[in-house]
Amino acid sequence: MSAPATSRPANAVNDREPFSPRDWILFVAVGLIWGSSFLLISIGLKAFHPGLITWARVGLGALALSVLPSARRAIDRADGRRILALSIIWVAIPFTLFPLAQQHINSAVTGLLNGATPIFAGIIGGLFFARPPRGPQRIGLGLGFLGIAIVSVASGGDGGSTAAIGVLMVLAATVCYGVATNIAGPIQQRYGSIPVMARMLVLATVWTAPFGLVGVARSDFSVGPAVAITVLGVVGTGVAFALMAELVGSVGGPRASIITHLIPIVSLGLGVGFLGDDVSTVALGGVVLVLSGAALISRRER
Repeated sequence: MSAPATSRPANAVNDREPFSPRDWILFVAVGLIWGSSFLLISIGLKAFHPGLITWARVGLGALALSVLPSARRAIDRADGRRILALSIIWVAIPFTLFPLAQQHINSAVTGLLNGATPIFAGIIGGLFFARPPRGPQRIGLGLGFLGIAIVSVASGGDGGSTAAIGVLMVLAATVCYGVATNIAGPIQQRYGSIPVMARMLVLATVWTAPFGLVGVARSDFSVGPAVAITVLGVVGTGVAFALMAELVGSVGGPRASIITHLIPIVSLGLGVGFLGDDVSTVALGGVVLVLSGAALISRRER
């Protein structure tokens, strides 16, 4: 996982080049893992409080990465503030919002809305990180933003004010992701994925502990939900975050964030197939625009 892409020389990262075969493998793997996370959260909510789901997910992810020898690689104290910020905006806040949101909207809709991440990553990258979108990427951002707006209106309107609350929670989480992916790229390139992600998840376990302890008292134990949350934590958080960080270091934050355009397809299929989730035709039309935008965003930057 730490080996350089075959199309690029070792220790040289050019995150404006086309995706290499290795980049695409990482892309598909993370998309499949994270696309299934919304199904796992829905299963977990059948027995567990949202706070406990978040805390268990983050803690198990931290444990999965911390056992790796590379997780103990030293990081300069000057970069500690970035890792602290990532632990809050990439993990603690969005991971808390998703289970809360899925009390109001289904897993398929949550996955569809998660596709807003690259739109916010591109906008934030241009405004604050000197990475303005160029050429076709601008068109891609426009199409993606229009698609997300259609999905949001269609999904929020169907369920009234309660569904609208869930939609807003997911969009707030994606804004956090958009900021985080821009921060993560340089620091991951400097130290590698495992040390950064391991420290980030350990810190996030501390931040989410109060809500998690509240959730312990309000949860019941059940084998199926327990297995779902274990997989969500170990694989969907620990392993997936390591792979995602590797992708961010290779292709850059804004372009790596288009992983969320594969996530809707996976979450939609699993939500409809296993949970019978209902998604409107209008929302599906919005997803087509989002995926079209993804194809443009992933092209080589000039």
